[in-house]
Amino acid sequence: MSKKSNEAMPSRRRFLQKTLSLIPLAAAGSSVVSLSTQATSTPSPEGVSAHYVPTFFNNDEWRFILAATDRLIPQDEYGPGAIAEGVPVFIDKQMELPYGHGHLWYMQGPFADAAPELGYQSHLVPRETYRRGIKAINAHCQQQMKKAFADLSHAEQEQLLTQLEKGELTFDDVPGKLFFTQLLENTKEGYLADPLHGGNQTLASWKLIGFPGARADYQQVMDNPNKVYPLGPVSISGKRSV
Repeated sequence: MSKKSNEAMPSRRRFLQKTLSLIPLAAAGSSVVSLSTQATSTPSPEGVSAHYVPTFFNNDEWRFILAATDRLIPQDEYGPGAIAEGVPVFIDKQMELPYGHGHLWYMQGPFADAAPELGYQSHLVPRETYRRGIKAINAHCQQQMKKAFADLSHAEQEQLLTQLEKGELTFDDVPGKLFFTQLLENTKEGYLADPLHGGNQTLASWKLIGFPGARADYQQVMDNPNKVYPLGPVSISGKRSV
């Protein structure tokens, strides 16, 4: 991608290019992806099935996940968004894996506020963060606007997400900033992960950033530095981008 086109790209797309090397691919999920858009104002993107039944999230929570991830990575002229790529499915599957239960890191007290580089400090595992956070944000929306988050306009949803990110909106059961950080990290992971795990179903993010995926031979690239890799990305299962 040329420098000129990269400068013109919206910030929500540029962050994907900058963070790929920092995001681990999550544990195995399913290669079959579909999304339920029941009772949501967001239309189902082409190529996405409407028959996925969430394993972890209930209907109200699922509607929030669909709406929120769609605002974090919306579909635009640069490619499909989070919903079209199966990011909500990725997040739902992660909640039933050791990651969602907090089995991948130390979860014993004492718990204290600390710098991010010192590691995860909350006593809440991802499942609890989502369950408490979604319940709290929906209650806030009902109290202030008489609607659930998923029923608000895109502008209203983005305003609330911004407040969560800045720590301007928080709750007794879960810090708003912690909830937003969990959501944003998982959304990026799902968008950039191998399709085997549920998200990135058309390899759109890999194609966007020029990542070749699970190709085995890079010798020709090493012999030709500063040249664009000519082949499209390939997933672990052999899926190729269109």
